[in-house]
Amino acid sequence: MNPQLVKVFVYGTLLPGQNNHFIAAPFITGKIEEGYIQARLVDAGAYPAAVRDAGSKYVRGAWLTVSLPGLAAMDRLEEFAGIEELNDYERIWVADAWRTDNAGWVYVWTDDRDCPPVLRGGTGKTSQGESFRYYSWI
Repeated sequence: MNPQLVKVFVYGTLLPGQNNHFIAAPFITGKIEEGYIQARLVDAGAYPAAVRDAGSKYVRGAWLTVSLPGLAAMDRLEEFAGIEELNDYERIWVADAWRTDNAGWVYVWTDDRDCPPVLRGGTGKTSQGESFRYYSWI
């Protein structure tokens, strides 16, 4: 991949058709790919947050390939100031749950902050035909 491009997994208001997608849209290169990460979603009111902990299942979202200025724009939205800074969301590196060759950044909370779980979702199938439950903001 071009070193000026990065992959970011989005699962909430940055998804296509959602109210903050306009922030990422000008910086997206290539196709948007459906994906899943191991996490759980909590409902923070106007937006969801992914939490990776012992209760993690699967979260459905999309992989965006964006330029570095696009990553910086998303950092501002998610109030990520950098590693070891006081952040609203942390930005961590993850692999797709089913396509481990697909990996990139995702914004997560370190805990659920007592927010209720997102219960919307469905059932998917792995490439090996195994069923799994996922959670989705939309």
